[in-house]
Amino acid sequence: MDKLIGIIGVAMCVILCGIGSAIGLYKTGSAAAGVLGENPKKYGKVLLLVLLPATQGIYGFIIGIIAQGHIAEGWELFGKVLPMALSGLVTGILQGQSAVNCIYAAGKQDSLGMKLVVYPAMIEFYAILGLIVSIMLVA
Repeated sequence: MDKLIGIIGVAMCVILCGIGSAIGLYKTGSAAAGVLGENPKKYGKVLLLVLLPATQGIYGFIIGIIAQGHIAEGWELFGKVLPMALSGLVTGILQGQSAVNCIYAAGKQDSLGMKLVVYPAMIEFYAILGLIVSIMLVA
């Protein structure tokens, strides 16, 4: 039974981080499509903003790889991957929304461009904290 709980924990981490990234990317991709529909030359200015929420899915995948050797720990492993699972879900969604607003701003004013990356990148900090805590607990 413990092994099953460990598998569920790792799977939830990967899945929740993936969901957070997918929702964030859906939002940023949709916003970018609107901006680029009006001015295709803005592609370079919005590309990084569009891609920022993808990192949470990558972080969840990394934890999944690291944690696979500890499946037998069961509930203990479940708790160890929880920081990444929850922070990846929440920050992926919120980072996406923040980046959407920055994409719209970059679409309206060229001079803002890369200056806007700092706002959704601040949310990334909390995903990184979840990653580090889960790595420290698992490894």
